[in-house]
Amino acid sequence: MIALTTLARHRRALLAATLLACAAALPVRAAEPVKVTDAHGHDVVVADSSRTLSIGGAITEVLADLGLEKRIAGVDSTSVYPPEAVAGKPNVGYLRQLSSEGVIGLNPTLILAMDYAGPKQTIDAISSAGIPMVSVPETYSEKGLLDKIALIGHAMQADKAATCLASAVGDDFATLRKLRAAITKPVRVMFVMSLVNGQAMAAGRNTAADAVIALAGGVNAIDGYDGYKAINDEAIVAARPDMVLTIKRGRDSFEADAFYAHPAFALTPAGQHRAFLAMDGLYLLGFGPRTPAAAIEVASKLYPQLAADAAGFKPKATTVDCRS
Repeated sequence: MIALTTLARHRRALLAATLLACAAALPVRAAEPVKVTDAHGHDVVVADSSRTLSIGGAITEVLADLGLEKRIAGVDSTSVYPPEAVAGKPNVGYLRQLSSEGVIGLNPTLILAMDYAGPKQTIDAISSAGIPMVSVPETYSEKGLLDKIALIGHAMQADKAATCLASAVGDDFATLRKLRAAITKPVRVMFVMSLVNGQAMAAGRNTAADAVIALAGGVNAIDGYDGYKAINDEAIVAARPDMVLTIKRGRDSFEADAFYAHPAFALTPAGQHRAFLAMDGLYLLGFGPRTPAAAIEVASKLYPQLAADAAGFKPKATTVDCRS
């Protein structure tokens, strides 16, 4: 009798283990599809985000902060942070010069792309292939960044995590506003994208650089045009920048030695005080979760009196765990 009871227990345990194994083998029920209104006003239905192609460095950074890097099936060349989230991922090239074969060949179930991704022929081919594509709006402002996070989170069915991340980024912006309130005399800043054959390309209005300068409490020394344009030596001298800001990059980088040696910059307050700052491009201009931290770093260089407070700043966007 004892032997039979023991055998029965073994059989029940075996049956339970078998049922658990079968349950684990069953496909996980997919979440209900969600509808997303993208940057172009298109309503996109997202049913599967398991293989998401991320086209835009800020998008990739948000996905990683939401704990969704395992769903990233591929990235573009601007997606360089965080390195552990992009390592080994297929790369489809520069987001403005995408090839339809490279994108469609990855068999993505969803494409998240900045609204200026292209060219148009590639976007049309993606649409014809029936791949859901959400164009993410790029608005260079605090609200624009928070809306970007919310849109990406909703498309990935990670609204709770996105709310957490947006709250952390909002707190970082609040810290930035407090620092900015102490500024009494704004510094004039010129952002130089490149210096080729002695000619500088500088940022005007309605650019990421213009917005970051304002967030840092500075004034853009170039206000006569929109976008990025080449300017001559006379315009450089007339702009009277107190500081020159640029990004670290490979080819066509604007290096400190070239700035110090340039005859026009030498006649500006920035040249006379050797006020030159180069920062990582995605960090400075990407308008991702680290943007408030980048603006605080710029502010600490523009206004030495803020350096002590800025040094103690710990960005919530990179310390709070908002992963899904």
